[in-house]
Amino acid sequence: MEIRTAELKDLDALTRLFDLYRVFYKCDPDPTAARSFLEQRLTNGDSKIFCALEGSAMLGFTQLYPSFSSTEMRRIWVLNDLFVDPEQRRQGVGGALLEKAREFGNETNSTYLSLETQTTNKTAQSLYESKGWERDEEFYMYALTLP
Repeated sequence: MEIRTAELKDLDALTRLFDLYRVFYKCDPDPTAARSFLEQRLTNGDSKIFCALEGSAMLGFTQLYPSFSSTEMRRIWVLNDLFVDPEQRRQGVGGALLEKAREFGNETNSTYLSLETQTTNKTAQSLYESKGWERDEEFYMYALTLP
């Protein structure tokens, strides 16, 4: 298995997985919009996407967005998306993508990586915790939905 930075040439395979990821989170399928969104991220360089490949088959991906810590005065990476093709699960793909994200965080001198997951997503929580991620018990996360 190879883990590498996604490129525009990966757009078709990445779009398929990204759309499945969105459907997992109860969004309507929309491969056209998914492709456009990913193409913008890759073209603008405003996120970092890693993909897991076995030969020419894309097994999974993770997407990180940059942020900063004012208290630490250093970069943070928000691991916003992690998805493994359902047919490729339980083969270490998710763990390998998390390790690549960790390496990238270290390479970019970041203070930490963060992520959110649904409280019901016990499988993902188990994976994160097995890779050293710690659940935050000190801070609450809030969101304000905008029109």
